[in-house]
Amino acid sequence: MDLSGTWRAAPARDGLRRTFQEPDLDDRDWIDLAIPGHWAHAPELQAEHAVLHRRVFTRQPSAPNRRVWLRLAGVAQQGDVWLDGSYVGDTDGYFVPHLFEITDLLADRNEHVLAVDVNCDPFDNVDERTDLMGAFLDPELAGTGASPGGIWSDVTIHETGTSAIRFLRVNCASADETSARLAMRCVFDHPDGGRAVLRTTIDGHEHELDHPAAAGENRVEWTIDVADPDLWWPHGLGSQPLSDLRCELIVQGEVHDHRHCRLGLRAVQMRRWTLQVNGERLFTKGVTVLPTRRRPGDTTPSEVANDVRAARDAGFDLIRTIAHVGHPALYDTADEVGMLIWQDMPIRGRMARSVRRQAIRQAREMVDLLTHHPSIVVWCAHDEPFKRPIVRAATPPVLGQQRPSWNRAVLDTSVRRVLQRTDGSRPVVLHTGVAPHPPRFDGTTANLWFGWHDHHVTDLAPALARLPRMGRFVTAFGAATVNPELPALMGERVGSEANAALDWEAVAAATGTDTASLHRLCAPTSSQDGPGWAIAGQYAQAELVRVTIETLRRLKYKPTGGFCLHYLADPSPAGGFGLLDSQRRQKPGWHAAVAACQAVVVVVDPLPPDAAAGSVHHLDVHVVSDLQEPILDARVIAQVSVNHDDPVMIGWAGDIAPDSCSYIGHLDVTLPESGCELVIVVTLDSSRANSTNTYRAMSP
Repeated sequence: MDLSGTWRAAPARDGLRRTFQEPDLDDRDWIDLAIPGHWAHAPELQAEHAVLHRRVFTRQPSAPNRRVWLRLAGVAQQGDVWLDGSYVGDTDGYFVPHLFEITDLLADRNEHVLAVDVNCDPFDNVDERTDLMGAFLDPELAGTGASPGGIWSDVTIHETGTSAIRFLRVNCASADETSARLAMRCVFDHPDGGRAVLRTTIDGHEHELDHPAAAGENRVEWTIDVADPDLWWPHGLGSQPLSDLRCELIVQGEVHDHRHCRLGLRAVQMRRWTLQVNGERLFTKGVTVLPTRRRPGDTTPSEVANDVRAARDAGFDLIRTIAHVGHPALYDTADEVGMLIWQDMPIRGRMARSVRRQAIRQAREMVDLLTHHPSIVVWCAHDEPFKRPIVRAATPPVLGQQRPSWNRAVLDTSVRRVLQRTDGSRPVVLHTGVAPHPPRFDGTTANLWFGWHDHHVTDLAPALARLPRMGRFVTAFGAATVNPELPALMGERVGSEANAALDWEAVAAATGTDTASLHRLCAPTSSQDGPGWAIAGQYAQAELVRVTIETLRRLKYKPTGGFCLHYLADPSPAGGFGLLDSQRRQKPGWHAAVAACQAVVVVVDPLPPDAAAGSVHHLDVHVVSDLQEPILDARVIAQVSVNHDDPVMIGWAGDIAPDSCSYIGHLDVTLPESGCELVIVVTLDSSRANSTNTYRAMSP
């Protein structure tokens, strides 16, 4: 039975909270609210942080020997559930499905009242966070606006036999060409005790586990071996076969309950920050995805699927769900198209100590919910677990991380242990953006903002040469842009004399950025108006994206195992770090990323930004190939010209090794006199792959 539709809602006030669950309460003056949905859609409730919900429904009593269950698939964030005036239980965790037995409560009448008190506290202290909504409440990622609170997913009632499955976890523990092993865990309620059979069917093959169950709740773990599996691969390495699995709980020959899921058979490891899928290593070109919409119930499956497919079509191998658990369509689509997923817990920044117990529980719930998806290859416990620095820098903060931290040492370690214990088949990253610190001086991933917070993007390569560990895996880089159609930009010059006339703080706040970084990316000039400056900023973002990706790809496996660009699409019409704007229109940065993420690309070292006219520069030429086969008889040609005069041509020929970055040769380039444009065109030509890259520099 589906309880979607029109519910009644009212602001949660203390007096009303004591009576709202009573069946005879008169709620005719309450507000109509569509469920699934969010109370922000009702103008009268937009400012609320806690809302009472009621739904009247009619249901005939169940037959004997049947049990009835209420399932709430998504409540943001915490709820207390009542049925016909009796307390049923509580929910916590916006992505966690909750299941409650209501058999006895439905037995005495046909008309019933389901009441849910939902609370979603606002984002409060940026350095003492108490919510586990992650990106949905983080102002840097989701911006500001009405609350994401609400009963955002399905509310249903279903029946089972006297025995019922409470939880089922299915995980591909190992796989190769000869066999795959599924690790199964089932929690079922068996009130009378006695033997129960768990029958699993996958790809037409049946497996039965005969379990001598105790009366009450039983927890059973077992394995199933699948011979000659058809392996699931990332889209760059192979196909994506998926299998339907059904698990039935059978008592005395009768099926009492069942569960179903789709899964792929594959094995994943991470060695020295390089992912291996089915034994094949992969340099992961990744992009971060935000929640498709600020409120999870406003998202449609097609919108989510389109974003996943767009990331694949751009040449990315991996998407990172930064600080949130995504819409179910995200994982289903990634399974189908061969995109890998770096899955974060919804934990970001410095958290309050009070969240530890819930974080541990929700980590286990996240694994139970998602572990059957082959696309998920990494769990991550915490994003940037430190106090937000007052002045942002290109590299992670170091000094503040040398002392012990409760977030890093206690919270993150506790969450990681749960993830490792519940799923030992995937790598678990403790946290992101943490520099080396005592006692192991290892650190994790790096968030590198060269060209955005400070320095120039061409400073990235020298910095990584000095500290290679910083480039092992980069989980964030990029730059924000402003929508040229933003009203605050219209009709104003942005040069130094007019800075006061344009509200730069409002522009920065609208995009979740800061004025200093916007100006560092693209300094305003007196010849620009607001929209002109914004368009120039988009092209500056494109150059930053291109140079950063090419730099990291030149360091393929030595030491870089992959990267995640921050991020795919803007959450706000005002702008953001996205390669796509909020309407999914492509920015110049999109085209730069597509070119830089080609399976085979020929690249040239960038010129330094302060190069003087007449200076000579030694620029290396490399070919980066993600193909698993060699490129034979390749020819690379570089053409160097000034102001489009007849170019000087240099050529090389030979074979390109598979899955490698190959040094081709070098160019000695003299920067021309002031006001002249230097153009370098490099081309790779072969029967297996072709690539062309163009570089331009204007002499100062």
